[in-house]
Formats: sequence, structure tokens, C-alpha cells
Amino acid sequence: MNTKRVAGWVAFFGVAAALAWLPEFLQQPEDGELNVATVATPAKSKKTAVTASVKAAPIKDLSPSGDLFAARSWKAAPQLASVTEQPVNLTPVVQIPSAPPMPFQFVGKLHDRSDLQVFLQSGEKIYVVRKGDVIDDTWRIEGISEVELSLVYLPLHLAQTLSVGSTQ
Repeated sequence: MNTKRVAGWVAFFGVAAALAWLPEFLQQPEDGELNVATVATPAKSKKTAVTASVKAAPIKDLSPSGDLFAARSWKAAPQLASVTEQPVNLTPVVQIPSAPPMPFQFVGKLHDRSDLQVFLQSGEKIYVVRKGDVIDDTWRIEGISEVELSLVYLPLHLAQTLSVGSTQ
């Protein structure tokens, strides 16, 4: 039984050695390599060296081209939106300041011998005003006639009028 085991190992190592050396014998020469063969001529019995060049087939480059780890997706690539520029109007729109709506309502008037007084209501407050009075540091009474009351909005110096009676 020992001889069978030895014969098996010898066969295994023989096959392994043959497989290791076989590619060297079957390998073709690289480009530019010359094969030298010795030929004996019958007439002169001298050995002459004959050179023959054998061209090997070009070896294809099997290295991968491009990025192996690039992100891939089944989705279509998103299309970038095109932007069209509109001309920009650089002139700013300037609003002319205006006075707020008049907060007063006419309630009544009192005509004294030398003076004319007007009663105005703003919310729950009632003001008794004469010509030249200032209300809450924002409104000044410019003039009072039989038909209208002239007020000036002090922050902007804009004049407004309020009807205080009829022409009859």
C-alpha cells in the first residue's frame, strides 16, 4: 500500500511540474524578438545561422477604460433649465409721500362774537379748535371759514380741508 501512495504522489508532482513548464514552451516570442535556427548544409557540412523574424499578434489592452466606480443609474439625466435674462429697470419707483386720511369728523361749530370754534371728533375724543391750534403735534388749523376747515399735516406740510357746514 505504501508503493501505491508513493506512485500517486509522484504522478501528482509530475503533472504539476508539466503544467508549470508547459506555458513557457508554448509562449510565442514578443515583438522584435528574433529566432535563430541552425541549419546544416549537406554540401559543405558547415553550420550556418539563419535568422527569421516572427511577428507576434499584438496583445490587446485588457485594462478597463473609464471610471470603474462611477455612479450609474437607470434614470435619465436631468436636463438643466435654460435661463433667459430680462433687462433690469434700474430706475426706482419713487412714491410721492401723502398725508394719511383725516382722522377727524365734523361735530359742530360755535360762532362767538370775536371767534369761531369748531368741534371735531376723533374716535372717542372731542376737540374744540380755533385758528392756529395744533392737535397732537401732527395737525395744525390754518383757517376756518363758514364752509370749510383747513388743516396742515405737519410731518409733510401738506394741506387738507374738511367740510364744516353748508352755504345756506
